[in-house]
Amino acid sequence: MNDWPEAWSDENRGNRYGRGSASAQPEGARAMRQVRRPASGAYGGGPGQSAPPYGGGVPQQPSYVDGGYSDDPAGNGYDSGYNTGQVYGGGGPGGPGGTGEPRPAPNWRRRIKWTAITVVTVLVVTTIGTYFWADSKLNREVDLSKVIDRPEAGEGTNYLIVGSDSRAGMSAEEKKKLHTGSAEGKRTDSMMILHTGSNGDTLISLPRDSDVEIPTFVGSESGKTYKGTGRHTKLNAAYAEDGPELLVRTVEFNTGLRIDHYVEIGFAGFANIVDAVGGVEITIPKGGMKDTKSGADFEAGKQTLNGEQALAFVRTRYALAGSDLDRTKNQQKFLAALANQVATPGTVLNPFKLYPTMGAGLDSLIVDKDMGLFDLADMFWAMKSVNSGDGKSMNMPISGSTGGNLVWDKTKVKQLVEELKNDEKVTVSGN
Repeated sequence: MNDWPEAWSDENRGNRYGRGSASAQPEGARAMRQVRRPASGAYGGGPGQSAPPYGGGVPQQPSYVDGGYSDDPAGNGYDSGYNTGQVYGGGGPGGPGGTGEPRPAPNWRRRIKWTAITVVTVLVVTTIGTYFWADSKLNREVDLSKVIDRPEAGEGTNYLIVGSDSRAGMSAEEKKKLHTGSAEGKRTDSMMILHTGSNGDTLISLPRDSDVEIPTFVGSESGKTYKGTGRHTKLNAAYAEDGPELLVRTVEFNTGLRIDHYVEIGFAGFANIVDAVGGVEITIPKGGMKDTKSGADFEAGKQTLNGEQALAFVRTRYALAGSDLDRTKNQQKFLAALANQVATPGTVLNPFKLYPTMGAGLDSLIVDKDMGLFDLADMFWAMKSVNSGDGKSMNMPISGSTGGNLVWDKTKVKQLVEELKNDEKVTVSGN
C-alpha cells in the first residue's frame, strides 16, 4: 500500500531526509526548492494560473530567497526567526519579547534636583509655620506708648528684663515646691538693662533696693496723670504701684536712657524653661549655698540645676555676704548660662527640645506691643555673648546707702549712660 499522499509516487520522494532517506544531511542543510507564488488571484483559479503541483488543493507556499520571502510586498526580508535563531519573536538584548533597546540609565542630576527642591520647600514651609506659631504665643501686654516724657533714642537697643514674683496660675503644691509663698499680686524680683550694639553687649543689674525718685506719670489703667512730688522709694515699689509702664518711666527718668523693649517672666515660667532645655550647668562657689527662704541647698562645684533648683539659686540673697548685690550677680550668671544653653545646636536643631523650650518660654513671657521674635532672638544672642566673654556684665554703680536703700553713683551712672547712648565700649565699672 502506498503511504504517500495522493498523486505522489515513489520517485517524488527522491533523496529526502527522513524515512528511507539515503542522505546523512538534514533537509535544512540542503538547497531548498524554490516555489514561486502566482502573480495574482486565488489558488485554483484565474487565467493563466497553473495548478499547484501538490494535488488535493494544497496551497503553494512562498519561496525563501536571501533570508526573506519573495512575496513580502514591503521588501523587508521578513524572517520568522529561524534564520537568526530567535524563534520567540523580535527578541534582542532585552530577552524574549523585548524591544531590543537597553534600559536607559537613571537621570541622577534630575533626581537630585527634585530632591533638593522638595527638601527646601519643606524647610521653608516649616520655618514659616514655626514663625507664625511662635509669634502668636507672645503675650504683648505692655504698652510703652503710655510712658510720657521719654528720653531720645540712642544707638543700639536697650531691653529692660524683669523677673517678677508672680504666682499666677500656680497651684498650692507648686508654690510649696518652689518655695514661692502665697503673697497676692506681683513684685519685681530682679531687673536688668541689656544693651545690644556694635561695640559689645552689656548687661547691667538694677538692685531692687535701689533708691529712685518716682516722677510724674500717667496711670496705665486709669489714664490719670499723677504728679511727681520728689518722693523717693525702692525701685521695685514702682512696679508694685502701677506695673511695667511706671517701672519703665522710673528707670528712664532716673537714668536718662531710653528703654526700647520690655520683657518679663514669672516664677513658674522661669522654672519651666529650665526644665524644657534639660537643666542648666552652673558652678556653685566654694562653701556651697543654703537658704531656707528660697529653698537653696547646694554643694560647691559644677552641677546641673533643674527648674526648681534654678529658681532657688537666682532668688537666694540671705545666704550671700553681699545680699542683693551678690544675688544680682548670680542672676546675671545664670541667665547668661540659660541663654547659652538655649542657643546650642543641641536645642535649636532638635525639634523635640526646641518646640517645648519655645512653648514654655513664649507662654510665660510678657513683652511690649512692639516686641517681635527677631527682637527676642537678638536679646538671647546678646545674653549668650555676655556669657561667652564677648560682652560685659555689671551692677549699677553704687555710692552708698540711705535708709536701707542703695544710692547710685551719679557720676558713674551719667558716664555709663552716655557710653550706652553712643554705643561705645563700656569703661565704667559697677559694684
